[in-house]
Amino acid sequence: QHFCLGNFILTDANSFQDVVVKIERPTCQKPFLGGFKNRTTGVEFHNAGSQTIPKKRPDKGIQLFCRETQTVFEKNKPQQTKNTTSTQMTKIGLYVSNKTDKLISPGKYFTADEYHKRRLEAVIVLQTYFRRWHAMKVVQNLMEEKRLRLAWEAQEELRKKKEKEEKLRREHERRLNPKTKEDFELLYHALELWRQEETEWINRTLTGAERKAALCGLLEQEAQLIASIGRHKLNADEENQQKAILHFMDKCAQPKRWKAYDGKITEVDTQYTLRARELFEIYCSISMSDIPKDERLDVLLTLRRTVKEHECKLTQEIVELIDREVDLMSREVKECNLEGLRKRICTLFLQYIKTPKFNPEVAKILKVPSDPLNLYKNVNFCHSCENYLPSTEFPVPANSRTIGRCHLCYKLDNEAQQREAYLKYKLILENLRKAEADYQDNAKIVFLVQHQDLHYMIENIWGCQSALSACSDLYDLVMVRWDKQHEWSPWNTILLTKDEADAHLKLCNLQEAYQATFIHRIKHKHIRAKNYFAQIPAMASFLDRSDNQANAN
Repeated sequence: QHFCLGNFILTDANSFQDVVVKIERPTCQKPFLGGFKNRTTGVEFHNAGSQTIPKKRPDKGIQLFCRETQTVFEKNKPQQTKNTTSTQMTKIGLYVSNKTDKLISPGKYFTADEYHKRRLEAVIVLQTYFRRWHAMKVVQNLMEEKRLRLAWEAQEELRKKKEKEEKLRREHERRLNPKTKEDFELLYHALELWRQEETEWINRTLTGAERKAALCGLLEQEAQLIASIGRHKLNADEENQQKAILHFMDKCAQPKRWKAYDGKITEVDTQYTLRARELFEIYCSISMSDIPKDERLDVLLTLRRTVKEHECKLTQEIVELIDREVDLMSREVKECNLEGLRKRICTLFLQYIKTPKFNPEVAKILKVPSDPLNLYKNVNFCHSCENYLPSTEFPVPANSRTIGRCHLCYKLDNEAQQREAYLKYKLILENLRKAEADYQDNAKIVFLVQHQDLHYMIENIWGCQSALSACSDLYDLVMVRWDKQHEWSPWNTILLTKDEADAHLKLCNLQEAYQATFIHRIKHKHIRAKNYFAQIPAMASFLDRSDNQANAN
C-alpha cells in the first residue's frame, strides 16, 4: 500500500517545482529507536529512520553465503581505567588518628632469575611429595595384588589337594566296591602291578627251590584274588542288571519331547507311553519287598487284571503264578519261602513288558528287532568266540582293516594277559571330543580315533607326560590343538596339563611364545603320528588336506 504527497521545491529565486513523493507503508512494525519528550508541552518526539528497498541480486541458481555471517571475529584488549583517590594528613586545625595505621617497610629486592629459581624449587618440592604419594600408592597396589595372588595360589593349591584326595578316595571306593567295567579294569590292573612287583622281588632275592615255592605261592594268591574279583563281579552284574531293567522301562515311559521355536520344551504323552508308564509302575510295585500283606494282594490283583487283557500262554502262566502266591499267602506261608515264586512272577512280567504286542512303545528300544529279516543286516562273525553279533559289538580302531574280535573277547583277553586300565585314556578322549564339539567347525578326525589309538599316542609318542612340565598324572593331562585355527588331529595336537592347556589356547603366535627347539620337538612328534596313521585308509584324505594347508601356509 502506498500513497502520494505533493511537495514544492525551490529551483530558482522565485520559481518552485511540484514533485510527487511516493510513500510506501511498512508491512511490519518498525522498532523503537528512542526519542525525547518536551517537559513543557509534554509532546513526545521519536527518532525515525527510513530504508529504501535494496536492489535484488540476480538469482544464479546457486546458494551463496556471506563470510561476515559465517565467521565470527573476536578480539580481547585489556584496559586499565583510572581510579582517582585522595589522602588526608594531620595539619593545623585537623587531627587524623593514626591508631589503625600500619608501618610498611620495603622487602628485599630480588631479580627475575631469583624469582623463577624460587618457583622452580617450589615446583620440585611439590613434585617430590607427589612422587612419594604416587610411589606409596603403587607399592600398596602391588602389595594388594601380591596378597590376592598368594591367596589365589593357596586356594588353588587347596583345591588341587582336595581334588587329589577326592580322586584317591573314589579310586579306593571303586576298588572296595566295584560296580562298572572300568572299576574291574582298575582292579585287574592293580592286581597285575602287584604281581609284577612280587615277581620282581622273588627273582631278585630268592633262587632255586625257594624261588619256585615262592612263585607257586604267588600263583595261589593271584588265583584267590581273581576268584574274589569274580564274586564281586557277579554281585555287581546282578545289581547292574536290575538298574538296567529299571532304566529300560523308564526310557519307554518317557513322554515325547521337542524344542519349540521359542526354546521351550514341549512334552506330549501318547497312548503307548501311557501304557508303558502303567506297566512300569506295576513292575516297580511287584518288585518291592517288605510290604504289608494287604498291599501285596492289591498289587497282585492289579497285575492279574492287566495281563488278563490278552490271552496267550505267557499271560496264563503269569495268572497261574499269581493265584498260587495268593493261595500260599492265605495259608500264612513265610515270606522267605515265597521269594522264588515272586522272582518268577517278576521275570515273566518283564518278558510281558518286552513284548511289542502288549507294549508297543518297547519296539523302538529293543536291540533284537521284531522282524527276523533285520537280523541279517550289519551282522559280523567273531573269530574268537565264534558268535554272530551286530556291528556295534565290535571295536574298530583307526588302524584296523578288518573286523576282529568283539568287545567281550577283548575284555577277557585283557583280564587274562595285559590287564590294562583304559579309563584314563577314555576320560582324555571324552574331554577332547567335548572340546572339539564346542569349536563348531565340523571336526571329524577326533570322532574316528578310538581309545586304543589314543593309548598308543600317549604311551609311545608323548611318553605319558606333559610336553611342558613333564607331569605324568594322566588324570590331570588333556590333549588340545597345537594350532587352534585348524581342527584337532594326531599331527595337530599337544599333551599338556589342564592349566597349561588353558594358557596355550590363549596364545596368538606360537612362534613368538615358544622357543625354536621346543617347536622342533613338537613337530617331530607330529611326524611320528603321521607315519603311524598314514597306513589307515580313512585318514589318507585328512593327511592330504593337512599337507595342502601346510604348503599353502
